Amino acid sequence: MADAAALRQLAETDVSQEITKEQYIPVLTNPPFVFVDGTFNTRDLGLVPGSPLRAGFVYRSGALAQLTDNGRAVLEGKLGIKRVFDLRSPEERNRAPDPALVGVEHTWIQSSRPDSTPDLDRFIAGEGEQGYREMYLEVIDVYQESWKAILEHIRDRPADPFLVHCTAGRDRTGVLAGLLHHLAGASEEAVILDYLLSRIGTEPVRLMLLDFAVAGTHAKSHEQPGFYNLINLRASCWNAFVDGVRKEYGGFEQFITDKLGFSKDDLAKIRTNLTSP
Repeated sequence: MADAAALRQLAETDVSQEITKEQYIPVLTNPPFVFVDGTFNTRDLGLVPGSPLRAGFVYRSGALAQLTDNGRAVLEGKLGIKRVFDLRSPEERNRAPDPALVGVEHTWIQSSRPDSTPDLDRFIAGEGEQGYREMYLEVIDVYQESWKAILEHIRDRPADPFLVHCTAGRDRTGVLAGLLHHLAGASEEAVILDYLLSRIGTEPVRLMLLDFAVAGTHAKSHEQPGFYNLINLRASCWNAFVDGVRKEYGGFEQFITDKLGFSKDDLAKIRTNLTSP
């Protein structure tokens, strides 16, 4: 496993700059990353340096539509995935449907409303903190039914490893991963490291994701003000979101009890199942 400080330094590479293969391949083929042929940005949350989550239970990744036979074998066999949670929109799913996996349950729950198109003007100031705060607060709100299903799985099926993905595996999936890290009692450093690791995990498809972001924001070009703040991942933006959750809901745990309807006993069981072998 790579040193946490070295991982963070590489993960803080601006997205306008290339991370070379010589830099990223040794990272992506070692924990916490898992090489799954045909997808990207795949990692075991329990192997992130400093994470209190148990290894081999919670995985995250980018889209699965291009999985090879070898990639399928890794998910079905080596990792023993029993359930996949897909956080994408209907349009994303229609363009690139998940493949069927042997012995794996696929769960998709439509969000309460479509994701808003990011307003690049909200990302111009500073490092884009205000835009990220608003964008992630929307994510945590509109995907409540998905969060509920994932937390129920953790509570009720602790022997069944699962994987959560969206398209890039960084924003919607990152919000869920951060919620789980916070719930398990991870340090701020561990939470932010996992969040930032998606910068390295998406490097093999960086140019494709840049084009995806241009289309998704209707940006005139990569140079439009706010665009590079939107497509970068920065600790300050995650912290702005966490501050927003605290002010809006009283924190992640209160969000889970008050908005998702879990009891204190549920929370305790979920925490135990996340952290205890």
